Amino acid sequence: MTRIFNFSAGPSMLPEAVLQQAKDELLDWRGSGMSVMEMSHRGKQFSSIATELEADLRTLMGVPENYRVLFLQGGASAQFSFIPQNLLGEKTKACYVKTGAWSEKAIKDAKPYCDVIVSANSEGSNFTTIPELASWEIDPEAAYLHYTSNETIHGVEFNTTPDAKGLPLVCDMSSNILSRSIDVNEFGLIYAGSQKNMGAAGVTVVIVRDDLLGKCSKFVPLVFNYAEQVKNQSMLNTPTTYSWYLMGLVLKWVQTQGGVESMEQRNIAKSVKLYQAIDNSTLYRNPVEIVSRSRMNVPFILANEALDKEFLTAAEAAGLNELKGHRSVGGMRASIYNAMPESGIDALISFMQEFERTH
Repeated sequence: MTRIFNFSAGPSMLPEAVLQQAKDELLDWRGSGMSVMEMSHRGKQFSSIATELEADLRTLMGVPENYRVLFLQGGASAQFSFIPQNLLGEKTKACYVKTGAWSEKAIKDAKPYCDVIVSANSEGSNFTTIPELASWEIDPEAAYLHYTSNETIHGVEFNTTPDAKGLPLVCDMSSNILSRSIDVNEFGLIYAGSQKNMGAAGVTVVIVRDDLLGKCSKFVPLVFNYAEQVKNQSMLNTPTTYSWYLMGLVLKWVQTQGGVESMEQRNIAKSVKLYQAIDNSTLYRNPVEIVSRSRMNVPFILANEALDKEFLTAAEAAGLNELKGHRSVGGMRASIYNAMPESGIDALISFMQEFERTH
């Protein structure tokens, strides 16, 4: 069996060691005589999986005791509307930063519930920059400030945590959670889908500070109410049990690799190597300003668009898959999350250089 290098933006590549362990335990989890997929979410076996999952995430991210950790369904996109419903309370306004397609979607889904103030907007640069923090307009009467720390489609990433000017800071970390060190204390709420750096699709992590709970409207269904989910350990309804299990395996893999700090150093090395190859080329170009470039998602454009199809076909033949850019921006995109080894970057660069030589 030959495994490819999967550059998909998500669902994305998983560590081979995780897949092997899942394979070994598929029919019989730790002598239980059954698969995790068959377990009752109320049973003692799955309870131990859930307990370890939360404990490991808290350890890896340094989650303080005054924060609750939820494992929900519906993807991060569902949180676009659940967040205002849970955090507004008596307030009517919320601030949002618009830096790409995903923050744009978050803004659209929040509008039915509150007056959205766009505090900063990089649309004028085709989402190739992060707006200067000094230019942000933050309303002190708003319920929170929301931003997307990494935009997978446009390939821009925040390299520092923005100052919310006293508002609770809400962050969509779907595509760079566990890839760099952060201080959870700087945030009111963090949320992220699992399918990029944490495991298979099906789980949405929400980390929320205690003082932000209990503000949900009584008209919001209980399964969308963070406070109610906290009371029920994220199990108001049946959770995606196997995805929880796979996330647990990925978290333990991150621990064996040296934790988030080690992953960050690897991600810096991988992204620097790939960006240098692009910048030193006459065929390839990255459109994002250097200080705003993502470590996770590297878009690049060929000087001759007519070569795109040939590039993708040849790359796939070489075992380099899912390099086509998002349909809204075109070109190419290499998503290089935690599970992508440096050998995958080396293989991609070697292929790109040979393709350039022959074209």
